[in-house]
Amino acid sequence: MKPLPEVRLAPSRPALDARPLEKRVGLIALATDHTSEVDFRRMVASERIGVYVARIPYANPTTPENLRSMQPSLSAGAALILPDEPLDGVCYSCTSASVVIGDAEIEAAIQAAKPGVPVVTPPMAGVRGLNALGVKRISILTPYTVETSRPMAAYFAAHGFDIESFTCLGFEDDREMARIKPSSLVELARTATHAQADALFVSCTALRAALAVPGMEEVVGRPVVTSNQASAWNCLRLCGDDTARPEFGRLMTKRLTE
Repeated sequence: MKPLPEVRLAPSRPALDARPLEKRVGLIALATDHTSEVDFRRMVASERIGVYVARIPYANPTTPENLRSMQPSLSAGAALILPDEPLDGVCYSCTSASVVIGDAEIEAAIQAAKPGVPVVTPPMAGVRGLNALGVKRISILTPYTVETSRPMAAYFAAHGFDIESFTCLGFEDDREMARIKPSSLVELARTATHAQADALFVSCTALRAALAVPGMEEVVGRPVVTSNQASAWNCLRLCGDDTARPEFGRLMTKRLTE
């Protein structure tokens, strides 16, 4: 057997970049989530922007009580994302829980671990996206039960939107929501969009709705904003990326206006 060579320390260290990637987006996903991480990899991650994911405990069914129970885990989840390093934004990827817990409470919990970081929630990203599109009258489509959908209606009404129609599908398990075919969402968009609505908002980060946006916009003839699409758009704009990406819908051609 040949003797092992002597291990030698290089005489100098190589030069270091300031960061491995220029921008950093943290993503807090549910333990059961099949969709958010894939969508952010598709729409946000690049050679310039890194997406760094932490998962927090969640147990179905999707009820307001179970959604609210995630709040204590938010700080710990945020703390796991590149500890002691700054981030350019953190998205908590649950639309219904964000509505139930509240945007301000979520921001406080995440900033307890990451002081000063911009926080994105899917419903607030949806509001910002609808405002960027200049619409006020909307239809809403969710996969949730009626009980879980009611707070969503109240949230968008409180942010100044006229809700022309609201359709929910009655699902209780987010893993089943993730199995709804994007092509089915296109047909659902057709029936869920009121004739007087200026746009359709499709709620839920579990849905593979971002894939269906072009088809939905084609059949309804107006803008469609979805949870993951809006969150990705908001995070891109926080990273200074204003590139138009019409393949992900009309929203992805707009600048962040607030």
